[in-house]
Amino acid sequence: MFNDIGALEIVTLVILAVLIFGPDKLPKLIQDVSRTIRKIRQFSDSAKQDIRNELGPEFKDFEFEDLNPKKFIRKQMENDDLGLKEIRNGFDLKKEMAEVADAVHGRDGDSADDSGGRSAAGAATASANGSGGGRLDMEKRPEPGKPAAGDPPPFDADAT
Repeated sequence: MFNDIGALEIVTLVILAVLIFGPDKLPKLIQDVSRTIRKIRQFSDSAKQDIRNELGPEFKDFEFEDLNPKKFIRKQMENDDLGLKEIRNGFDLKKEMAEVADAVHGRDGDSADDSGGRSAAGAATASANGSGGGRLDMEKRPEPGKPAAGDPPPFDADAT
């Protein structure tokens, strides 16, 4: 519960408690707090026992920790009646994403050569374009002053 509290925080809390409540009232306060925590635990344990008794023998292996969604899913994945482990192991998301990225960039995912992971066709295209940086220019840029094919004509606000 308090796994992330360090020694410095505990010392700070003790000093604040001494300053706020004083050294005379602090021992009685600690006793009252510990008694309250003990009563809350007893109430919780008796409520859990009552629930187990009411559920009957069908739920003899029922644990309240299983109600945590993460633990519930882990327990169901270990059970594996549906074959989910086989499906999960058969699907490699990183490999699939790499294949999609290679297809988008026009690279061949199987060939790796001296050009730093680029395919031979990509390296030849990059060297033919004069761009040795490894990026392929996928669109043809129009000459300055001429619109590209399929672009709408320029809008002139003064002419309208």
